[in-house]
Amino acid sequence: MPFIEGFVTAIPTANREAFLDHTRKAVRFFQEFGAGRIVDAWGNDVPKGETTDFYRAVEARDDEAIGFGWIEYADRAIRDTASEKMMNDPRMAEIGEMPFDGQRMIFGGFEPVVDQGEGGKAGYVEGFVGAVPTANKEKFITHAEKAAPLFLREGALRVVECWGADVPEGKVTDFYRSVKARDDETIIFSWVEWPDKTTRDAGQARLFAEMEAHMKDNPMPFDGKRMIFGGFEIVNDARG
Repeated sequence: MPFIEGFVTAIPTANREAFLDHTRKAVRFFQEFGAGRIVDAWGNDVPKGETTDFYRAVEARDDEAIGFGWIEYADRAIRDTASEKMMNDPRMAEIGEMPFDGQRMIFGGFEPVVDQGEGGKAGYVEGFVGAVPTANKEKFITHAEKAAPLFLREGALRVVECWGADVPEGKVTDFYRSVKARDDETIIFSWVEWPDKTTRDAGQARLFAEMEAHMKDNPMPFDGKRMIFGGFEIVNDARG
């Protein structure tokens, strides 16, 4: 089964070029150790929420942008082996110091439970993180399977919904705190790939217009008020 490593970071806006350089250097190491596709995206339409949001998730400061990204592996065993090898490889020092505060980065491992769409050249991504009652896993999958075709109909290239499988607790920040997850809930990490922001904005507007009727037929099996979301420009898309 494919396995996803998901990340959310707070990056000083002034460090954008340094961040891009850092990601390009890191790609070759991740791919050498078995990573497939590696995507990094820079937030440019990330709203602030009343209860939760991406900014609070990583304790972002006023001069920081939100980074959203993921690494796709063929399975969890390859990801686990890759993580161990990278941690012990002295060549990792060649990548240089991270141009952001790694202690505030949140990350975890996820299993895709819905993956619809043929993909393609994506330039924009809508990212989501939520907390779903663990007992509602099948209801969540059913909900996501019904919702995905609506995004694809509006021009999305791919819709991926992932279920937390290896999500660690952090000392400063973590995925659980980002959505105020309860003990009986599991973290979801999801995204929708679009050709560009214009297509996403138009498609999203049409979906919102019909969402009320759609939700009556396919209600969310989790607390949507605690879900965090935002739009991100893809700045790195490396495929192994």
